Amino acid sequence: MTTRGTLFLVPSTLGEGEPGNVLPEPVIKTIRGLDSFIAEEPRSARAFLRRVGLERQLAEVRIDVLNEHTDIRELPRLLEPALDGQRIGLLSEAGYPTLADPGSELVALAHRHGVPVVPLVGPCSLLLALAASGLNGQRFCVHGYLPVETSARAARIRELEARSRSDGSAQLFIEAPYRNNQLLAALLETCAVDTQLCLATELTLPVESIRTLTVGAWRAGAPDLNRRPTVFVLQAGVRAPVSAAGEKRSGARAPRRLRRRSGARSARPGSRGS
Repeated sequence: MTTRGTLFLVPSTLGEGEPGNVLPEPVIKTIRGLDSFIAEEPRSARAFLRRVGLERQLAEVRIDVLNEHTDIRELPRLLEPALDGQRIGLLSEAGYPTLADPGSELVALAHRHGVPVVPLVGPCSLLLALAASGLNGQRFCVHGYLPVETSARAARIRELEARSRSDGSAQLFIEAPYRNNQLLAALLETCAVDTQLCLATELTLPVESIRTLTVGAWRAGAPDLNRRPTVFVLQAGVRAPVSAAGEKRSGARAPRRLRRRSGARSARPGSRGS
């Protein structure tokens, strides 16, 4: 009986930066030693593998395609190398695979066939944005893309804001960079003025920007996010912060005691850019 190989979850950079800036050296060495890869787009995958210093001829490296158009019946074929004992890598287009990114069905298939799944350490824009937002890291939900059509998008924003106001959760979503400004305009038009909105833009890059303000404050000066990869984090009903001197700001209630127990977290399938 053939010994099972391994499916590695391979994170990639969140832009054109050097892999060594965001990936530990042991992770880069592991990537260099993998037998084959599965990616959304072979050309960009080869560009990333070139940057991590893959020593083999890139034209000879097997890269199978898995994206939103892949038929689920193709998944057994993609897993075949691991079933034959090879070490294969599921490579994200940007950030971490399977998180707002294709691949979770392939990982589930690997588990069903007894193929070990190893997540490698690397950047995930969703978690980086949430951690730096100052919003609720104990209770949050990831949604991927919101609807593009104007009325459907507004309805979805109202739904997420109401959910956040009800349970105190942070709501995370992304958009194709060329539609960022349309989404931001919809958020500023639809949400209450006191709803908190974090814009985490071009994470891990030299031009990185992360800022959390109320919707009312963003209305006074919205940034240009066109073609700048951005994670949006929304939370309604956030209590006013305490000042550096420890005194409550005018009209603010006393903050709740920090809790060690984690609340519910949920994730929903979305799209790339994690």
